[in-house]
Amino acid sequence: MTPRALKALGEADCVIGNGFYLDLVEPMLAGKEVIRSGMGREVDRARRALDLAKDRVVAMVSGGDAGVYGMASIVLEVAERSGSNVAIEVIPGITAALSAGALLGSPLSGDYVTMSLSDLLTPWEEIERRLDLAFQMRVPVVLYNPRSRGRQHNLDAAIAIARRYLPATTPVGVVKNAYRMGEERLITTLGEFGDHFAFVDMHSIVFIGGEETRIWRSETDARGIITPRGYHRKYVY
Repeated sequence: MTPRALKALGEADCVIGNGFYLDLVEPMLAGKEVIRSGMGREVDRARRALDLAKDRVVAMVSGGDAGVYGMASIVLEVAERSGSNVAIEVIPGITAALSAGALLGSPLSGDYVTMSLSDLLTPWEEIERRLDLAFQMRVPVVLYNPRSRGRQHNLDAAIAIARRYLPATTPVGVVKNAYRMGEERLITTLGEFGDHFAFVDMHSIVFIGGEETRIWRSETDARGIITPRGYHRKYVY
């Protein structure tokens, strides 16, 4: 969480959001009106926040960065369509690709693609088309919302597409609960990743390396994942 986000929570009269994310910031909510909402009620949540903001300072809580698979777009869309004149500030956070990437080392040093495997709002056929194009570029691909109880096969399908274009030795990293309680990290390869699908859930993010990505290994363990920026092509070090 960025310092500006912490400041916004402190300034808010009312805080609204998904219960999971509100639980993470509960120590900062004392003395505030707190409105909890669940999955699938994002539009109602946005409408409620805009209505409350007519005469109060309202903070809408979202995971990671609100503008990356978060609540910013729906709040702005509802405001646009309703003609709301409420002042809105989108406060940057740290999206999972960056926070989890730091825990893995440096897997995203150059160009990369992020994709969500959730087909709740995007048809699966379109997700498959985008995945095919992404893996053809042979740059790192980061998979959000990789595997839920109701969508266990989407990750299998995504990895099958990756294998069309990338060798079995391609590094794969998974981070679960980045910078939260229960944080875990897994480093493996595309060829062996199928044995680890059970490790992946909706609190995880999956990194599939590009053609230059490698695993940095010590004598006893995998220390991290590196995607070279390209300095080796210009400098001697």
